[in-house]
Amino acid sequence: MLKMQVIGNLGKDCVVNNVKGKNVINFTVAHTEKYKDSQGVNQERTTWIECAWWTDRTNVSPYLTKGKQIYAEGTPEVRSYTRNDGSPGAALSLRVRELQLLGGKSEAVVTSGVQVTTQGGGEPTFTPSSSASEEAGEPADDLPF
Repeated sequence: MLKMQVIGNLGKDCVVNNVKGKNVINFTVAHTEKYKDSQGVNQERTTWIECAWWTDRTNVSPYLTKGKQIYAEGTPEVRSYTRNDGSPGAALSLRVRELQLLGGKSEAVVTSGVQVTTQGGGEPTFTPSSSASEEAGEPADDLPF
């Protein structure tokens, strides 16, 4: 099993598509690595990762906006293509399984049917995505962690 984790900033607002009756949220993540070259000069290298999150949780899409820092985890895939000038190219993509919004005043985690939100570094709030608990107005006692 291959697993890839990336922390980076969204390059543009996400796009929600419907492919053969299934929802997919597409977005790109930029990860910038800082290093010193052989002469000791500080350098930066940015890697762009195309992400596809096949999910029915499209209500998170308004929060996936340009510049937002996220954590994404999933299965990596490499796509080969031919550039306009005829030279070969490759793109790194990620089939997302887990997504977390990072930084700022509010953080949110969407995983395993539970959304975790913290406001300004305070105590986390757990919101189950099952409609039965929401209709009953009761908090979920059987959280997976």
